[in-house]
Amino acid sequence: MTTPQSVPTLGTHPAAGANPGRAETRERLSNATYDLLVIGGGILGTSVAWHAAQSGLRVAMVDAGDFAGATSSASSKLVHGGLRYLQTGAVKLVAENHHERRVLAKDVAPHLVNPLTFYLPVYKGGPVGAAKLGAGVFAYSALSAFGDGVGKVISPAKAKADNPGLRTDNLKAVAVYYDHQMNDSRVAVMTVRAAVESGAVVLNHAEVTGLRFTHGKVTGAELKDRMDGTEFGIDARVVLNATGPWVDHLRKLEDKGAAPSIRLSKGAHIVMKRKSPWKAAMATPIDKYRITFALPWEDQLLLGTTDTQYEGDPADVRATEEDIQQILDEAAFSIQDADLDRDLMTYAFAGLRVLPGGPGDVSQAKRETVVSEGKGGMLSVAGGKWTTYRHIGRTVMKKLAQVPGSPLTEDMEPISSLVRRTPLPGVANPNAVAHRLLVDREPGSRMDPLTARHLATHYGSLSFDIARLVNENPELGERIHEDGPEIWAQVVYARDNEWAATVDDVLRRRTTLTIRGLDSEDVRARVKGMLNDKS
Repeated sequence: MTTPQSVPTLGTHPAAGANPGRAETRERLSNATYDLLVIGGGILGTSVAWHAAQSGLRVAMVDAGDFAGATSSASSKLVHGGLRYLQTGAVKLVAENHHERRVLAKDVAPHLVNPLTFYLPVYKGGPVGAAKLGAGVFAYSALSAFGDGVGKVISPAKAKADNPGLRTDNLKAVAVYYDHQMNDSRVAVMTVRAAVESGAVVLNHAEVTGLRFTHGKVTGAELKDRMDGTEFGIDARVVLNATGPWVDHLRKLEDKGAAPSIRLSKGAHIVMKRKSPWKAAMATPIDKYRITFALPWEDQLLLGTTDTQYEGDPADVRATEEDIQQILDEAAFSIQDADLDRDLMTYAFAGLRVLPGGPGDVSQAKRETVVSEGKGGMLSVAGGKWTTYRHIGRTVMKKLAQVPGSPLTEDMEPISSLVRRTPLPGVANPNAVAHRLLVDREPGSRMDPLTARHLATHYGSLSFDIARLVNENPELGERIHEDGPEIWAQVVYARDNEWAATVDDVLRRRTTLTIRGLDSEDVRARVKGMLNDKS
């Protein structure tokens, strides 16, 4: 690893083409009237900002924390059709989800979205029989036009060979189906980048402290930069509230009497080191409505999730000991005890699903997007899922155009005329990128193959920008931690090109150091020093 003495020399100057600094961005936000101000930089707000900028609007987007710093980076990391929706008869929804999944994987983000085979074990006395599951995975495949293969049923022995950690006691059969997965934080950052490349101006760690009104209509916001305390404001013709779990908090700033519109469900996950190969993900039915996942992800094993009502402060959500034990207990239905040793756990996290208000168990509530207009004209949007985030962005854009008297209607390019499959930045074949990273090196130097592969599947062709940083300063090619693939050049790149302002921005969301349990005090101190080096 890099020695402490050498750290001050790492990347003290921003890279060419770097993003503007926070002060410059605040000035840009303060000195213009924007067509649309998006409050909330989760994946929903970011998708709207991206589509709005593509349609020709002047767009600003702010978030009180980091982009995708809450719910959007606490998902199950899946891009999927939603197998369990079939049992509720939502055939059209599953088909639509499959369409979006395949567009993301093929056209929009093939460098970030990866195919994943799923095994669904059928145990004696379980909630679903083998015949029903076999028919279900075949129908699921049919709804995706068999684009990933045909769902089928295989023997326990075959499944055990692929996943040695599979529990085979009372195992009758294993159904097989196909979906995709991603690193949600990386897809979010790339979508922010896409919005900026289309013209949006963005700032994270900028908290809304109040709304601006003109003749009773919401026409902007007052903000405070959480990094240095600077107060500033933004004027906008239309304001969109996309603050996720905080959506009702902002609605009350518009109208103190606004009734609650949502309820929250907590989903917790844990990350484990893998003791054995996992060639396929596991999706194990717990009851009629719930499935527990065991997903090979980032060289680890991701387990979860829970689905429990949450009524506390969204800022305080975390995976409790009760959550962790529930996840381990449910994972034990289909995974051997040795693979669930608590000593293997590297990280635990939780996020909040935003659900429509109403009675009933949250685990049975519809996962749908809620759009409402307040008496001050502010639009509020909440809910939805990662797989359909592009579709949700387009849906909200249509809603903006349809609002009676909307000041945006004349200025917007019709949503139907937008390029439907605009790729995210860095789009490329990750295998080709990894190969180039390995062969395009200075004589006598060589990039670690694990690092090359990691860069290719997290940055796509933008990996070459990181490689150039290493060419300019070979110390940046050192691994941040000897047990992980990331290198110091990624910290410089996150700081200068990906809006990383805090240590957690870098270690939790721009890289995978935190989820691997590698964010030691030494690593955190060095990253903090590099963030402070920007001049």
